[in-house]
Amino acid sequence: MNLLSTLAAFALALGTLIVFHEFGHFFVARLCGVRVLRFSLGFGRPVWSRRLGRDRTEWAIGAFPLGGYVKMLDEREAPVAGSELHRAFNRQNVWRRTAIVAAGPIANFLLAILLYWVMFVHGVPGVRPAIGDAPANTPAAMAHVAPGELVTRVAGEEVRTWQELRWRLLEHVVERGTVTIETESLTGDINERQLDLRSIDSDALDTDFLTVLGLVPYQPPMPPVIGRVVDGSPAATGGLKDGDAIVAIEGRPVTLWHEMVREIRARPGAQIAIDLVRGGQRLHVVVTASDEGEGGVRIGRIGVGPKNDPDTMRRYVTEVRHGPVDAVGVAMRKTWEASRFTLEMMWKMVRGQLSIKNLSGPLTIADYAGQSAQMGWLAYVSFVALVSISLGVLNLLPVPLLDGGHLMYYAVEIFKGSPVSERTLEIGQRIGMFLLMTLMAFAIYNDIQRLFGGS
Repeated sequence: MNLLSTLAAFALALGTLIVFHEFGHFFVARLCGVRVLRFSLGFGRPVWSRRLGRDRTEWAIGAFPLGGYVKMLDEREAPVAGSELHRAFNRQNVWRRTAIVAAGPIANFLLAILLYWVMFVHGVPGVRPAIGDAPANTPAAMAHVAPGELVTRVAGEEVRTWQELRWRLLEHVVERGTVTIETESLTGDINERQLDLRSIDSDALDTDFLTVLGLVPYQPPMPPVIGRVVDGSPAATGGLKDGDAIVAIEGRPVTLWHEMVREIRARPGAQIAIDLVRGGQRLHVVVTASDEGEGGVRIGRIGVGPKNDPDTMRRYVTEVRHGPVDAVGVAMRKTWEASRFTLEMMWKMVRGQLSIKNLSGPLTIADYAGQSAQMGWLAYVSFVALVSISLGVLNLLPVPLLDGGHLMYYAVEIFKGSPVSERTLEIGQRIGMFLLMTLMAFAIYNDIQRLFGGS
């Protein structure tokens, strides 16, 4: 995906998350009778602004769009007219201030629930977790998982797609124990396998840890015939068409689809010579593969899909769909599980049980935004929902400058009977600033290592 498209996908995702977060603050502030002076998307000098409504609230876009804020009437920032004192934020009781501050993160969780609800009502296509040949000495090989077996349950929880399998196992991998998986063989037999997860290093979580476990996708024998060419992709630019039968990559014969994929993935950003047969005529074309990051490594893609045999693929393709009512509960559960897991991962990093390399910053998020957008709107919506959850959890951490830091002060005020001192607030701001800048520095360093260092 080109840089412009990646930036557009990142800007749309970031803007949506910020607007929802700040609108949560804005909505509850107005509900509590607090006057809002400015609603800003971004920081710094406004590049655009309009005053609207009875209170003449200023709606603005700042010069630095990595964030946003809602500025409320407050005596601590400027003098307030006597007639407006009852509408000042600082004059509200502690419960109202708590509700206003908590509304931002809550809005992010509600956005995630809404996005997941849309996905599950529409239906989410997925590939069923059929296991291929497990490499020797991996946990899957030692558990005697046979090629072609479908994983149907993890620790008693149903899984229907590779994405669900990855998510369920991720919860257990961080515990470094064993887990029971239930599989269905090609003949319909049900088996229970014990996966030993103790050998998985925490750094593997930043890569494709399923491969480390030996859980590699089963490749049904498919000929290397193109069934779909993505518009604007390297394949389309290079002249490939639906129905082309690939016979060689860089002079190496290929007879199966996964062989072709392996050759292309191994050549990120390179010009690739492709021999093919079209309408009985042998042709030779050159396609420049994209250079993309996946699991901490660089891979090549050209933007083609296989021509599938419906009967062969029926066992390996599914769709997760729920009715409008059931989808609410499923979306809430998925949001809760993702929130809990995000918090667990953060806690394990603090305790040193997980590597700080698992932190991601704006560069990696932008890269993922571009990749998910290229995969389709469902993948992009899922990405935005997950980042919204992460933003909600992050903002609830008891760190000064974050919403969670303010909530911590209000909790102290409730038990103490009076607000914390100005001196305490000042010290807290300095500590919070140091922690957030340190965290951002680590995250950006990891971004650079992932995107440019090949690690």
